[in-house]
Amino acid sequence: MYPDEVPMDEAVSYVSADQLKVGLFVFVDLPWFRHPFAFDRFKIKTDSQITQLRELGVPRFRIDPARSDLPVAEPTEPTESDVATAVVSEPEPPVDPDASARAQRRARNAARRARIARVEGAFSRAGQTVREANRNLIARPTESLAALNQVVGEMAASMLSAPEVTLHAMADRIGGTDTYCHELNTAVLSLMLARHLELPEALVPMLGLGALVHDIGLAEIPDKVVKKREPLTHAEAELRKLHCEYGVKRGHQIGLPPPVLAIIGQHHECWDGSGYPKGASADRIHPLARVVALVNEYDNLCNPPDVMRALTPYESLSILFTQRRNRFEGRVLQLLVRQLGVYPPGTLVALSDDRLGMVVSVNSRAPLRPGVMVYQPELPRDESSILNLAQVPQINIAKALRPADLPREVHDYLSPRTRVAYFFDTEVDIEVDQPASEAAA
Repeated sequence: MYPDEVPMDEAVSYVSADQLKVGLFVFVDLPWFRHPFAFDRFKIKTDSQITQLRELGVPRFRIDPARSDLPVAEPTEPTESDVATAVVSEPEPPVDPDASARAQRRARNAARRARIARVEGAFSRAGQTVREANRNLIARPTESLAALNQVVGEMAASMLSAPEVTLHAMADRIGGTDTYCHELNTAVLSLMLARHLELPEALVPMLGLGALVHDIGLAEIPDKVVKKREPLTHAEAELRKLHCEYGVKRGHQIGLPPPVLAIIGQHHECWDGSGYPKGASADRIHPLARVVALVNEYDNLCNPPDVMRALTPYESLSILFTQRRNRFEGRVLQLLVRQLGVYPPGTLVALSDDRLGMVVSVNSRAPLRPGVMVYQPELPRDESSILNLAQVPQINIAKALRPADLPREVHDYLSPRTRVAYFFDTEVDIEVDQPASEAAA
């Protein structure tokens, strides 16, 4: 029900749904929540858009010949049903639908930005606390452990008490190389899995704390080895492996509980016995260490010391599932895939309607239907839509992309990050594209 700049008392061109073609500039005379398109007027570019238009059940569509790429039949006078569809049935004076749609979009985006700002603030504060506490574990163990336990306690309480959890990929300005925190990433993902592992409640904080301190032994390894970007030599690799034993020794010194010590000592052990330091396998690996071992491997694939060797979240999860699945407990790996979805947050994607975007959030209720920030060059990045695929089932992710696959302007707009950092909140994703059936409910 959108009147346009073409006066209704002038000739208007119409085509039937069956006459839609690529190149026609079409108007979708329906409220924003009744169609899946970002705008209610656009030039048809793909056959999939034609299919979506026909599925709306509208018999005829208004066309602008001047903005179309192919000739349109001579303008015809609209029928009574056309006029009834095109005229707003609201009391006078009529509301400008463009202004109303823009206002609704701005309100939704403002609410989303406020919500994400809260998540980002929590992420930054937690990351700063974790880094500072890990640096001071030996010098000030009591104070540092208290700070880490507070972070873990707040995260665990929020995750376990919430009916749903949304996992976010942090924006570049928040989650860049200066604020990325491997320990916090590992803890967030480990606690997300704990929601579904039926762990005893007392062990959940132990899992979170173990994830935050699993690498404390690296402080004993020279920085030239820990931070080396090139592949390690055999001697360097063997030296680095000692961080598990060094970490257990440090953990004993500061009084860490046995489950946390088990995580520190076994987070590089593998289900098939191919890990280190002792080659433990299967049930000989502590249940909490099995979780951290998997999450630690995933984050290391996404965020290696040399960012040029980083894999996308999609590639990292695929490698774990297809090439390294024997290294991890099967149910934990399957759970990670379910929680992250096939396309984890931070993944660049091409949609089935030919639009490009980046997965920015996954909700535990619908992990296979994530939230995607869509490339919309006609809008500022801060006003871009987050397409909630859970609310638009007719649109799917066609494939995952690498940053190098994107045109420069798309890459700059979506700003894929060099480091993938995750945090969570306990609210359901805001519905940006809502289907008519739910809007009417």
